[in-house]
Amino acid sequence: MATTPQCKDNFRLDSAEGFRYLARQPILDMRGRLHGYELLFRDEPGACFPWDGNRATRTMLDNSVVFGLEKLTGGALAFINCTEESLTDELVDVLPASMTVLEVLEDLEPTPVLVSACRRLKRAGFRLALDDFTWKPGIEPLVELADYVKIDFLAVDAHERKLLLDRLSYRAVALVAEKVETREQFKTACDEGFTLVQGYHFCRPVMLRNRKIPANRLSQIEILCALQDETADLRNISRLVKRDTSLTYRILRLINSPMYAVQQEVRSVEGALVVIGEDAFRRVATLAITSDLNAGQNQEVLRLALVRGRFCELAARVYGLNPTEQYLVGMLSLLPAMLRIPMDELTPSLPLREEIRQALNDAESPVRGLLAWVIANEQGDWTLCSQTARRWSMDSAPLQRCYAQAIVWAESVLHFA
Repeated sequence: MATTPQCKDNFRLDSAEGFRYLARQPILDMRGRLHGYELLFRDEPGACFPWDGNRATRTMLDNSVVFGLEKLTGGALAFINCTEESLTDELVDVLPASMTVLEVLEDLEPTPVLVSACRRLKRAGFRLALDDFTWKPGIEPLVELADYVKIDFLAVDAHERKLLLDRLSYRAVALVAEKVETREQFKTACDEGFTLVQGYHFCRPVMLRNRKIPANRLSQIEILCALQDETADLRNISRLVKRDTSLTYRILRLINSPMYAVQQEVRSVEGALVVIGEDAFRRVATLAITSDLNAGQNQEVLRLALVRGRFCELAARVYGLNPTEQYLVGMLSLLPAMLRIPMDELTPSLPLREEIRQALNDAESPVRGLLAWVIANEQGDWTLCSQTARRWSMDSAPLQRCYAQAIVWAESVLHFA
């Protein structure tokens, strides 16, 4: 497909120990800016029960070294779940201290050995987080060392949260509200004094019903869909692009960036076609349009749309689906968050075939299978991932490879978006 640059990173997510799952969940400040990602790794559900936490952490550490945390987080902080073994036996020392937050799991007892290990890791430059925090006897030494305290917003009610926050008020720790999935929960977290949130509330802004798609946005969506058609007249598309000042600016900015390393400055849309060629123009225009559609919204929405689009495109090639169509399915799935218009009001205006419209509206079909899988994976719902893969006769290993590649690709292009 010509809409996206090829990712040069190759990943191996399967090994002699079994297949590995990877998910990435954003942690944002209260202004919606990215603070870091929690990276989740584990073996395929059903592969090893009862669950072996030490094996999971060793798997995570191995993957972190193989992939490179900076590629999986785009240089942001990486929050990593840690067992007692990984902390006390110095296994986590393989990670880059400057960009790693070690999460002390909730079931670990604050023994002198564990506290001593955490002190050593703090001296080495690591930051510490207490995961799924509740107050228990002897926890004070770990609280004194902690940089972050994470509280499960669904598991801990408002009264218990207030008691915890009161007890933590004397400590200069960042308070993280986990599993914040709605705007209402986000507002509550703000009011209660949390400083960071983890969850996908940014994908669920207040929808404005009965609102028409602005004409310029509808035009951009039409151009975006046309760009996926390899038989489209790009010179005619370039004339349409020129009518949109914002798009023209974004395209020229991208083309003149180090990402494309052209030998001469490009000053016109026609010049872009001549200098970089049709394939590269499709890529640049697609990225520019998607960025402009997300203008004024949380940057994580755009990042997630890029990951979904690229994942669906890559995985479509594995399973005999149309890559160009699947790229749109993944990308356009975040359109409601970008435009604040419900999907059922958007799809009638989209220049797509009916089956794609239905897939975007949650209708279960093979066309939606990849999107359903990647959404479950984003949430770290491994069981649903496996059920979805089985439902549509897909193997988890290639899906995970495509997901990891999509993350790295999205990070590589987003810098210039």
